[in-house]
Amino acid sequence: MPLILDAMGSDRYPDPEIQAAIDASRLFDEDILLVGSEALLAPKLKTMGTGNHRVRIVDAPDILEMHEKPVEAAKRKPRNSMAVGLELIRKGEGQAFVSAGNTGGIMFNALRTLGRIKGVQRPALTAIFPTRTGNCVVLDIGANADCRPDFLVEFAVMGSVYAEKVLNRPAPRVGLLSNGEEPGKGNQLVKDAYHLLEDAGLNFIGNVEGKELFGGQADVVVTDGFTGNILLKSSESVSKLLTEVLKEEMTASLIRKIGALLVKPAFGRVKEMMDPREVGAAPLLGIDGLVFVGHGRSDAHALVSALKVARQAVNANLLAALGTAIQDRLALLEAANPLAEKKA
Repeated sequence: MPLILDAMGSDRYPDPEIQAAIDASRLFDEDILLVGSEALLAPKLKTMGTGNHRVRIVDAPDILEMHEKPVEAAKRKPRNSMAVGLELIRKGEGQAFVSAGNTGGIMFNALRTLGRIKGVQRPALTAIFPTRTGNCVVLDIGANADCRPDFLVEFAVMGSVYAEKVLNRPAPRVGLLSNGEEPGKGNQLVKDAYHLLEDAGLNFIGNVEGKELFGGQADVVVTDGFTGNILLKSSESVSKLLTEVLKEEMTASLIRKIGALLVKPAFGRVKEMMDPREVGAAPLLGIDGLVFVGHGRSDAHALVSALKVARQAVNANLLAALGTAIQDRLALLEAANPLAEKKA
């Protein structure tokens, strides 16, 4: 089954999506379904897709404009690219759905079309942060601004499965984002979640601060979506600031330009590590289907990276592993408290 790419998601749709679909189909030697307005896509694909490729268009005539409220627009325009692409997943005609569209719109359409994995209360948007020793799975980064302690435990379970299956981290270390490492630090949400995580059957290492996250001391870090979104956007801004300042300083004089040539390979590796385009998309974990959300500013390179990540999740049988892990957690809770009701 093919991967499915929303052709109308990015800020500059559909050109980045068309180019990404062409490049990915050649790279993987697999079909890519490009979902969007066929009237708009067909002539562009004919022009851009010279040579062999395996891109097929699935018509979604309703277009969600950037100025529209995503949920209201999705209700008024049921044949939008998100809804049509996710319906293909529901019917078993595709393996994973990738979109650089509005996160709220993707969440709404995914919940309405695919629903949640049994036992999941809140799906979580997940980011892969670069660290000193590799990568760290961080969730939630924006899907749930307000959370209960048990939501964070679910996030930890799903993040652990993702780290193990997709990033190949056996027994991933799980940290709880807080303003101090010691037990008892943090707001009430963090304090209550800490005790639940201790008994969740995970490799829980306790509270972590930002320095432990970026230092590579955790494989998974959980937090509420409000805090996680601020962490993500602040990190991206700092990364961009440092990159721009270094570039300006290294080219400010002839001597510095000569020195910059000597260290160019090292700076190139650092830039690649910090470049969000290399990750491409964040998985929306907890949805009963593989759904990946890219940045609205995504270019073709970022969208190819997003399709790579989606393909890795498919090959790792991520969805089945998430379902099993959630059911195991429910069984653990029921064994600890036979009177507790399972939460669907």
